[in-house]
Amino acid sequence: MTTTRLIIARHGNTFNSGEPPRRVGAHTDLPLVESGRAQAQALGKHLKEQGLIPDLCFSSQQRRAIETAELALDAMDRRLKPTPLAALNELDYGPDENQTEDRVVARIGAQALKDWDERALVPPGWKIDSETLKNFWLEFSGSLVEKQPGKTILVVTSNGTARFAPHITGSYESFSARFSLKLATGAYGIINHDDKTWQGICWNVRPVA
Repeated sequence: MTTTRLIIARHGNTFNSGEPPRRVGAHTDLPLVESGRAQAQALGKHLKEQGLIPDLCFSSQQRRAIETAELALDAMDRRLKPTPLAALNELDYGPDENQTEDRVVARIGAQALKDWDERALVPPGWKIDSETLKNFWLEFSGSLVEKQPGKTILVVTSNGTARFAPHITGSYESFSARFSLKLATGAYGIINHDDKTWQGICWNVRPVA
């Protein structure tokens, strides 16, 4: 049996402790703060300890993801450069871009945000094409199985983009019933392909920084 392993990680913190977090999307390119860098290093050390050393690495084009990938790879002594992909970039939150969560809730309502967190239903005003994201993950994962069978692939992206990855399992509903779709900063999930299908192994695993 040939196992192709897809590790999907969220970038580290971009806000300092005590600083009100904002919904940072496609148009806000923040670097990691000190705690975010520590999360990235913890991610790399944890993956190395678990024997989850990647053969390939992809990231979004944004600084927070590239820096997380580079620090994680360095922490596991893996001399590998992440390949940035535009399709892995953070999402466009429209009028809620760079707004604090209380303002986002005030505009779209708590239920809309809950539906997004639990079911990936796009709130009104957000410029997100769910089908395009779903198709990217299907095509990307299919390419990995075809061209990189048996390899371990690390992907560093955003929470919003990562939540569409479980579509590759063929049963998004079953996946979301087993796991919370949200990835915390510096956390990761694993979806494995064993000859025939992709299967969710874990999600939102948080290495200790």
